[in-house]
Amino acid sequence: MEADEIQKFDTVEELLAFLPLEERKLVAELRQLVLECLPFCAEKLSYNVPFYVGHTRICFIWPGSLPWGPVKQQGVQLGFCNGNLLQDDSNYLEKGRRKQVFTKTFHHVQDLDYDLIRMLLYDAGEVDARLFAQKKERSKVRRKA
Repeated sequence: MEADEIQKFDTVEELLAFLPLEERKLVAELRQLVLECLPFCAEKLSYNVPFYVGHTRICFIWPGSLPWGPVKQQGVQLGFCNGNLLQDDSNYLEKGRRKQVFTKTFHHVQDLDYDLIRMLLYDAGEVDARLFAQKKERSKVRRKA
């Protein structure tokens, strides 16, 4: 494969096999947390990384070895698609200039705050359910009109 060619994965297992060891460990730990806290989610590869989908896209795990557009990242990001709706009073999540998608970057497994990550994941699951309920309610109101 040429240097400018982008690796394409068909499965999360293929992605894991491609990653350097430290990223693979982080992705595996984060993946386990997501699947534990959001067991109703489907895991789907989008943009070549794992996304976790309930009624909406809830979160993703983005290893730094895979470019985010033209930007090369370091570490592994856990991203929340509706991060702006989460309870993050301690400003744990990185917002940058983004208004909706918030992330947290990890460089080593020791960086993981399991309790805080679980809390955010449970909250993200509740946000997903709330957004779906709001969408159903709007749909019901439109049908009556």
